[in-house]
Amino acid sequence: MSRVNSSSREKNVFFSSALNTTRCPNINFDRSTNIDNEWFPLKPGTRFVYEGFTVEDDKSVPHRVEFIVTDLTKVINGARTVVIFDRDYSAGKLVESELAFFAQDNDGNVWHLGQYRETYDELEFVGGRAWLAGNLEGARAGIFMKAEPRLGTPSYSQWYAPPPFNWTDRAQVVQMGQKTSVPFGSYKDVLVTEEINQEELDAFQLKYYARGVGNVRVGWRGSDEQQETLKLVDFVQFSPKALAEVHAEALELEKRAYVYGHTPPAEHTLGANKTK
Repeated sequence: MSRVNSSSREKNVFFSSALNTTRCPNINFDRSTNIDNEWFPLKPGTRFVYEGFTVEDDKSVPHRVEFIVTDLTKVINGARTVVIFDRDYSAGKLVESELAFFAQDNDGNVWHLGQYRETYDELEFVGGRAWLAGNLEGARAGIFMKAEPRLGTPSYSQWYAPPPFNWTDRAQVVQMGQKTSVPFGSYKDVLVTEEINQEELDAFQLKYYARGVGNVRVGWRGSDEQQETLKLVDFVQFSPKALAEVHAEALELEKRAYVYGHTPPAEHTLGANKTK
């Protein structure tokens, strides 16, 4: 198993290219919304549900995440992206909602081009933060999942947004061919990545990806204060009616994202399997 070395010298190497991330205009996105990367497929109308725990005030708190691939798309920095609607629950209460934007290039790499995040207190809207590649000075897209991830390859930027956002996440492949079991099923030939950001150099998030499914488990190592753990508990295809409801909720979030004034609105251009 290959890991990122936690020495200060290696940490500097890990982040040495953070400010030189490839810009999207140099990448070809001819079929950008057809995201069929075998490690991170995003089919419109699918919902992933994860359950686990986080540590808050030295206490273990139940944590639930719903990751929904909508039928919405949005053009960002010249690339049409698929809109993801993500909802985060702590102890049964909604604490965060997020729109995230992904596109696949012609080589099969999945890019992350931005996100809008809202936080809540007792279900009341507290505030939102957004960054979009090409629409926030200094913000750049990054690769969320490579077409052919390999052990021994350098870390790569997943996205970059300058202060006050300070999103500097990078990832590296640390294991392949692993096995893992979660409530939804057991998987072989699992890919494991480590993610780290420049503000928490001793905190690593581990993500486990099953071929043909996507992310099935989340773990941690190091001095991660949240110590988030998640396991896939459900994976379903929404009916057209259910998807339309999610579609409407996602658009409500977009209306509150003032930075979107610089980009065209999201559009309903993708279809999902018609199920009853």
